[in-house]
Amino acid sequence: MITSSKTNSLQGNIILPGDKSISHRAIIFGALSIGKTVIEGLLESEDIYRTIKAMEKFGARIIKNKNNWEVYGFGVGGFSSPENVIDCGNSGTTCRLLMGAISTTPIKAVFVGDPSLSKRPMDRIIEPLERMGASFIARENSFLPITITGAKEPLPIRFESKIDSAQIKSAVLLAGLNCRGETTYIEKSLTRNHTENMLSDFGVKVDSKFSSKGFSHKLLGFQELTPKKIVVPTDPSSAAFFIASALIVKDSSINLYNLCMNHTRSGFLETVKEMGAKIELSNNRTISGELVADLTVCFSKLKGIEVPISRVPSMIDEYPILSIIASFATGKTIMRGIKELTVKESNRIVSMAKGLKQCGIEIEYGDDFLIVSGQKKVTGGAKIRTFGDHRVAMSFLCLGQASEKPIILDEYSSINTSFPTFINEFRKVGANIMQN
Repeated sequence: MITSSKTNSLQGNIILPGDKSISHRAIIFGALSIGKTVIEGLLESEDIYRTIKAMEKFGARIIKNKNNWEVYGFGVGGFSSPENVIDCGNSGTTCRLLMGAISTTPIKAVFVGDPSLSKRPMDRIIEPLERMGASFIARENSFLPITITGAKEPLPIRFESKIDSAQIKSAVLLAGLNCRGETTYIEKSLTRNHTENMLSDFGVKVDSKFSSKGFSHKLLGFQELTPKKIVVPTDPSSAAFFIASALIVKDSSINLYNLCMNHTRSGFLETVKEMGAKIELSNNRTISGELVADLTVCFSKLKGIEVPISRVPSMIDEYPILSIIASFATGKTIMRGIKELTVKESNRIVSMAKGLKQCGIEIEYGDDFLIVSGQKKVTGGAKIRTFGDHRVAMSFLCLGQASEKPIILDEYSSINTSFPTFINEFRKVGANIMQN
């Protein structure tokens, strides 16, 4: 267990980990190149190690140095059949992106995951990949474990996704790399575009355009990836916890550096600014194809708002911590169109709603919405079940820094999946956290 108690203020500089989405892709794209890719700032978390171990089983050589990582790749279509299962742990990104990447290479692999990942839907990527020629043997309702046999003669497809998901998009584009002809992926709303950005940085042309049906992404197969030096910016989803804490703890002022400012990830910052957040951006620049900036965040008096549904794809991971911020804002914060939260590491709508209620906060919720009524003072004083979800755990540790009574969590090991240094970094700026 771990206890989070009220603190007087948060002050100082935060060292954030590398962006998780970009770190996964840096390892995968390095393996899809022939030669040496050097990666600086790689996130070293459980999820990323799952991708590293998987790519090694598929034939890549990956070396950790003092200040960077080296990936020696095998090229597009160069996957070897793994001797053992591909254990994705809790990482949906590892599972879905790698299924896409190998689906157009004639090898066989078995993907497994932990109990949480084994309950998350895989039919969303099985559908397009089967159309490209891959075959799947899955548990009932398309759950893991899954055995995939890649296509001997893969076919490019034109696929209109019913679900806005960067993981589905990435899986299809990665599959398209080893197809003869043009693969087209269409999404209604533009989701995280790190795959498109990084493919471009590795020398692969992806034609992305807005159309009457949404956003289309076209990729011509058999393009080669050129090895690169990749500098991974820091993770905006991880930064959100520190931003939130500084906003709700009086007299706080913190600095965050090298933050990824990709416009497909900016929804959280836009939202808290509308709520009245005092955030200053400086030193704007571009690193490895991604916009980056430094931030200063101070305590702010906040008001509730209705978050535009159009913003959901750009802040899907930040809704748990946004619900914490909303608890300290004046009025109601309305979050709709968030059904995708029900199929994350936990049902995050239910996980957050239950915990917030325990802390004395008025909430309403359903399958695709969460409404939080802000309080003048948040009581706290609850023992929270995290459901093994890292973002739920970190969110309630943040709430404990401003609630009247301490918050106790039933576990905190889940935090290692995305941010192993979170508790140490939080303490450095003044957080009052005790590990029991």
